[in-house]
Amino acid sequence: MDLLPRIPTDRQSINAYGDGGFRITGKHWTESVLVFPGQTMPWGLADIAALTAQSLEPVFTMDPAVELLLIGCGPSMVFINKALRAEIRARGLIIEALDTGAACRTYNLLMGEGRRVAAALIPV
Repeated sequence: MDLLPRIPTDRQSINAYGDGGFRITGKHWTESVLVFPGQTMPWGLADIAALTAQSLEPVFTMDPAVELLLIGCGPSMVFINKALRAEIRARGLIIEALDTGAACRTYNLLMGEGRRVAAALIPV
């Protein structure tokens, strides 16, 4: 019996992370990325300290809407300040800050369950 759900082949899955990049659905990325169920795109944020609601605009406008955004903060988890968290929540998005490795693993698990999840990932 498989313990992890299988991700449909038409969905983005994070195959590997580390060494300053990611392999997502077989493609190598050497920059921060936003991973959605149907696509991956570059994300211009290199330092979690620069996170703003504006830097997450592609997530807010995604169709279908994302219900949960996992933020991979880099090598260690960073707390997102209350004001920014409240601003993001007011726009209908729940965020969870994790270290990048945990965000990658959690994204794959939730994607396999069919959740409307996305990941904003800073490389380690």
